[in-house]
Amino acid sequence: MTSRRIRPWHYTVGALVVVIVVLVFVWNWDWFIPPIERIASARLGRPVHIAHLHLRIARNPVLEVDGLVIDDPPDFPAPGPFARIARLAVMLDGPAYLHGQALVVPSIELDRPEVNATALPDGRNNWTFPFGGAPAGGKPGSSARIGDLVITDGHVHAIDPKVKADFHLDIATQPAAEGQPARIVVDAHGTYNNQPITGRFIGGALLTLRDKANPYPVDLVLANGATHVVLRGTVQDPLAFAGTSLKVEVSGQTLADLTPLTGLPAPPTPPYRLAGDVNYADRRIRLDHLAGRLGRSDLDGSIAVDPGTVRPQVDAVLHSHQVDLADFGGVLGGVPGRATTAGESPQQRAELARAAASPWLIPRSPLDLPRLKYADVSLRYRGDHILGRSVPLDDVVADATIRDGAIRAHPISFGVGRGRIEADIAADATGPHLIHTRTDIAFRQVDLARLMSATHTFTGAGRIGGHAVVEGTGDSIGGILGAGNGELKLFMTGGDLSALLVDLSGLEFGNALLSALGVPKKTEVRCLVADFALRQGILGTRTLLLDTGEANVTGKGDINLRDEMIDYQLRTQAKHFTIGSLPAPIDITGHLKHPSVAPDAKELAVRGGLAAGLGVLLTPLAALLPTIQLGLGENNDCGALIRSAQRTPNPAESQNETR
Repeated sequence: MTSRRIRPWHYTVGALVVVIVVLVFVWNWDWFIPPIERIASARLGRPVHIAHLHLRIARNPVLEVDGLVIDDPPDFPAPGPFARIARLAVMLDGPAYLHGQALVVPSIELDRPEVNATALPDGRNNWTFPFGGAPAGGKPGSSARIGDLVITDGHVHAIDPKVKADFHLDIATQPAAEGQPARIVVDAHGTYNNQPITGRFIGGALLTLRDKANPYPVDLVLANGATHVVLRGTVQDPLAFAGTSLKVEVSGQTLADLTPLTGLPAPPTPPYRLAGDVNYADRRIRLDHLAGRLGRSDLDGSIAVDPGTVRPQVDAVLHSHQVDLADFGGVLGGVPGRATTAGESPQQRAELARAAASPWLIPRSPLDLPRLKYADVSLRYRGDHILGRSVPLDDVVADATIRDGAIRAHPISFGVGRGRIEADIAADATGPHLIHTRTDIAFRQVDLARLMSATHTFTGAGRIGGHAVVEGTGDSIGGILGAGNGELKLFMTGGDLSALLVDLSGLEFGNALLSALGVPKKTEVRCLVADFALRQGILGTRTLLLDTGEANVTGKGDINLRDEMIDYQLRTQAKHFTIGSLPAPIDITGHLKHPSVAPDAKELAVRGGLAAGLGVLLTPLAALLPTIQLGLGENNDCGALIRSAQRTPNPAESQNETR
């Protein structure tokens, strides 16, 4: 038998095999921990610690890290650390990488991960990492493709004083079983915006995020205080948020509670319930087919949000078939809703009760200027029918924009019969707490019949025109009007007015009684001229003249919008003989919300002396029947009436001079 010749390189190969086998059994991968810690710490900008390191060599090698600790940034005062992971296992697809493909990670396993995400009052946080660009020598455009993510007993504790948040997240993945696909489950509990928060998110496994053939399922139920959110459906491409088929339902006590959750400005409102479809296109998140209720008002339309700018861009097109203006009182700093609005919380009812008991009529709550700068808003709103028997308005149209906190309403208009009241508003912040506002109001063919019908007592016909300008600076509607300047001009010619209204303004009790019985029902309006000047919150009368078929009415006095006090007087001069006529002036005084209306005491005493003796036998109305006086004045048009008013002395003063 001939023996085979052993070549020298055979010894070399054999020795290498022996060395490799020995290294596999005796090699300690912990020897690589110090350089890995240095690299990871430099990349993350904070200390990284590893207890043990393992590498299982196979076709798809698995890198295991035990006791991984990621500290807070060196200058962060929180107790830390930022994160702890009992065990991290990363599987790598070796053949894919060797064939020049992108790094493929079939699975990542996290065992008992704990994260403490903390923000400080000054805005700093421990979850922002200084990641740089691609490492030197890296392939441009290369990225890792991650498959399945397995989390066991994960926990996150988040603290953020800015949004008053302190909550916990319990995170775990569930493998596919019994016909159920693999999924991730996140449970939340704690506080957010100083309100209790609870919630559960159930989504598909991370591996399905790139599987466009199977839409990614989404099931979110969230409660933050009184706000409840339900989001259900699927997303065809979750990483691009494309191909959405999601429906959202939101309900709560006030839309203002959504601002901390969404970052978008919303005013205080009554209880609401809204639902719609969530879509994403052209970098905009859209809420389409919106439908629901807000207080007593119904609401539908669409809202689009572009979050990819300095401030989110919000475009809203909204519509109501029936609208109660009280539901939107929070926009002006008032208390929204009514005591009869269904579903209000005890706190909301208490606020309404305080507002009703308050002596102030004009809203005094400061406007939230920082809220106005949360987002740039474009709003188009239409309300077909305004609710309220005592509201002489039929419909509302509002087109408004907010740009960097500056408000432009162009216009906000209300229908009054066949006429309209249109307001153009421009408001700009002049400091951290003050806002400068200019409002131009046009009265275009305002229907007097519609105004009178809201009193449920008087009737009338005709058209009113005019305009008003108010300009002022303050931190609330009351503050702006209380320091405002401007004017109000109204005019009317033609038409008619319930005689009862005119007669009561001059205490013509006889005619008032006859008018109430239906004789006469109306009086002709020949002319109305009202001219008021607003100076530093004082609305003073320049001219107030009303020429009717029954009487001429003049007015004088001031309305103090700063203190909401009124000191006004109306005087009626009858045009013909009347029974029970007592042309003593009517004084309207006191607080604007609850004024006192009574005849002038001095002049009434002079002209009503004969009736005083009968007061013990007759009612106050009957006691005035002996008063008989022939009215003064002739019918005249507006121009003649104004000229006459400039020449005519005060009747009471003339009578005193005669005496």
